[in-house]
Amino acid sequence: MGAPKKSLPKALSSDDPEELARVPLQAVLLADSFTTKFRPITLERPKVLLPLVNVSMIEYALAWLESAGVEEVFVFCCAHAKQVTSYIENSQWRSQPNFTVTTIESHNSVSAGDALRLIYERNVIHGDFVLISGDTLSNMSLARALQDHKDRRKKDSNAVMTMIIKRSKPSSATHQSRLGTEELFMAIDPVTKQLLYYEENANHLKGTLSLDKMLLVDNSSITLHNDMQDCYIDICSPEVLSLFTDNFDYQHLRRHFVKGLLVDDIMGYKIFTHEIHSSYAARIENYRSYDTISKDIIQRWTYPLVPDILFPGNSPTRLDRQGMYRASEIQLSRSAKVGPLTVIGSSTVVGSNTTVVNSVIGKGCTIGSNVLIEGSYIWDNVIIEDGCELRHAIVCDGVIMKSGSRLEPGVVLSFKVVIGPNFVVPPYSKVSLHQQPTVEDSDEELEYADNSSDTIHSSTKGQVDKLNGGSSSDLSEMQQQSIPELGLGGMGYIWSICEGCHEEEWKHSVAPIPPEKLTEITRAIEDDLDIANMDRNAPASSGELKPDTQVDSEDDENEDSRDDSVYFEKEVEATFLRAVNENIKVDHVILEVNSLRLSYNMQSADCAGAIFYSMMRLASQLSHSTASELYKNVGSVVGKWRKLLKSYLPGKDEEIEVILKFEEICLESAKELSPLFTQILHFLYDKEILSEEAIQDWETEKADADESDKIFVKQAEKFLQWLREASEEEE
Repeated sequence: MGAPKKSLPKALSSDDPEELARVPLQAVLLADSFTTKFRPITLERPKVLLPLVNVSMIEYALAWLESAGVEEVFVFCCAHAKQVTSYIENSQWRSQPNFTVTTIESHNSVSAGDALRLIYERNVIHGDFVLISGDTLSNMSLARALQDHKDRRKKDSNAVMTMIIKRSKPSSATHQSRLGTEELFMAIDPVTKQLLYYEENANHLKGTLSLDKMLLVDNSSITLHNDMQDCYIDICSPEVLSLFTDNFDYQHLRRHFVKGLLVDDIMGYKIFTHEIHSSYAARIENYRSYDTISKDIIQRWTYPLVPDILFPGNSPTRLDRQGMYRASEIQLSRSAKVGPLTVIGSSTVVGSNTTVVNSVIGKGCTIGSNVLIEGSYIWDNVIIEDGCELRHAIVCDGVIMKSGSRLEPGVVLSFKVVIGPNFVVPPYSKVSLHQQPTVEDSDEELEYADNSSDTIHSSTKGQVDKLNGGSSSDLSEMQQQSIPELGLGGMGYIWSICEGCHEEEWKHSVAPIPPEKLTEITRAIEDDLDIANMDRNAPASSGELKPDTQVDSEDDENEDSRDDSVYFEKEVEATFLRAVNENIKVDHVILEVNSLRLSYNMQSADCAGAIFYSMMRLASQLSHSTASELYKNVGSVVGKWRKLLKSYLPGKDEEIEVILKFEEICLESAKELSPLFTQILHFLYDKEILSEEAIQDWETEKADADESDKIFVKQAEKFLQWLREASEEEE
């Protein structure tokens, strides 16, 4: 069954109605967009064919394009081109009505620029088109963005590109987004939405951002952002292809093309932005974004692209309570414990007393007894023997873990690796059947094509060939050579971490950032802020903007503040749910919430309100059939996470904020809690979360309110009267 079709308007460069009706909406999908951040896995398989919650990445991109009204997709591939072409040829996309997928192969292209130049030479694009990376996932409707792009083109033929962006505040501690990407700075005209400035990896430690002074002269109002995420979805006019052809120094799509157009004041070409709000769009650039986006899929932020909705490339999966997905024909021992936010693929066997929490297990896997799998991604046909432990790891197809072996957080096991019995793989290790290349390519060199086949040692390549078709004696020979690396009977090589790359490992890993690192970074930031505050007193040079410089109009401040509150609450809820599902210690959760608090410039009251909201949402989502069971859920959640909530209740004002938030929850997001308002309020008082003073002051504040605002004061009248009498007796 295909993904649901939507009728969307076509956005073409021509104004001729007949041509608009004749030319289908087209898309170019860049299949070779991986970087060194996914090595060693991509030595053997293209990134777009890697599984994401048991479905190849490219399937999500194609399913979205089809549902968004695209009729013709050109998939450009260079590295592993035969694998990509074969996959498309044998997929269901070949038989979808009104949707064609064509692969274009090139063995000479080494960049996105080369790819687009070849697309131009083939003369296959006949109007405006969607440009997307094959590792991008979205559920947005293209209708509005396409129409805006078309309208701008009618008024200004130099409007050649519309870039899709989404708000995503970076962590103040790591200066990374939740996807593990570096902080991105943009300057945008708040009226026209024209992109005026684009800078990745800016030096945030200096506390300044340098702009060309003419940018301020030529634009009456600009908005500076460090809270936007580039979705790597672009709507382009055909001129984009010709611009790449005319400028052979354009290789990287953002670093060269976008920044080149922004500084070119001769041709006058312009790039605009389109911000999405409720829709989802994100690109998998590293292991951390792989982990984040996988969790988003499981938690259904990407609907309808979720495991239990059929689309080409996806297999039938049943959704159970608390986000547990189970495919058909699985064998699950009665004593096995499968926690929430877990996916188990078809024909997989899970042994007795095994625990699987917040993890994805692929097809045809055999999991032994007394195994612990937490926060990990197990791909297809993996064998994990008895007594193994895996925490926050990625395990590729065909891997064998012998009994008692253990993977520390951040480990990546590439295809067909064997880990010996009782062997412990150190944190953040990358293990492969390939020896580590002696010379590592840079991300820029690998932005598009991966020439890894030229860098693998011939001896290693021979050993891998033997594995794929050699004799048992050949396998035994390799096992003996690998004993020091991975234990008795192990096969593979642990890649060393390059000098100066240790920080990148934990920043881009599927493992949570270590608490000691968060503490260390937070202290460093406080020192940097002290220096920045001293620098603010110095006069700014022309074109240099201090962090608190007023550039944009004040009309948007209130709206931005509201947006920040909404995003902050969502981030806190996601952090809280992860803590619940992964059993993270309260002290570690406090560190993460503090990081969000700094990032969004929030107060303790905001944190308390967001945490209480998350707790009530969780309680209402847990299984219950009566009000009594719901009340028990509230008691259980609050009892377990009381310390977390109390950490943000230093005084009466913050406690009142919690009561106000509770009223809001009962009226809007969890109305079934309304009849229990007084009981829960009393419970919070008994647990010394809310003080008598705070509750009485809340009542006093409501005295002059409208009747509609006194609903819960009236409901709690008996309890409030009891508090007053108790207070009078004490006096």
